[in-house]
Amino acid sequence: MQTIKIDQAAHDKSHWSPSERENVALIVDFVQHLMNDHDFDYVLETFESGAYVQHNRNISDGISGVVQYVQRLSKRFPDYTYDVKRIFADGDIVVFHSHATIRTSHRGNDRKGFNITDVWKIREGKIVEHWDAVQPLDAFMRFFVWLTGGTIRNANGVF
Repeated sequence: MQTIKIDQAAHDKSHWSPSERENVALIVDFVQHLMNDHDFDYVLETFESGAYVQHNRNISDGISGVVQYVQRLSKRFPDYTYDVKRIFADGDIVVFHSHATIRTSHRGNDRKGFNITDVWKIREGKIVEHWDAVQPLDAFMRFFVWLTGGTIRNANGVF
């Protein structure tokens, strides 16, 4: 499998402050290792801080919760990747707009996979909170979400 690499320089904005660039670099590192490299040990060792509130109700709190979720997903779909299309930064908030796919042949096809917007909050160099909005793009993904979306794993609100 050819790994997708997130090119932070391609998304860089001239108006970002130095701290916003640092926050973006933190999230690029996190997402690259989690979603594309599937390097779960690195993610747990580097980012687990104990203070990570998850607002996707299907994922448990903590970095370990998101790692477990992506581990299950990538075990079922080993070619799962996350192609970042846009990056936004505003102070301690970083937003990625991305195209996630489960098959290599689906990459670049906006009729396959998921349209995802992820929002992270960073405090003192640590990822402390996450929200997302996920839109399945094809019938299989809609069905997959319907089948797997029923387990609520945290009590946090979605907003």
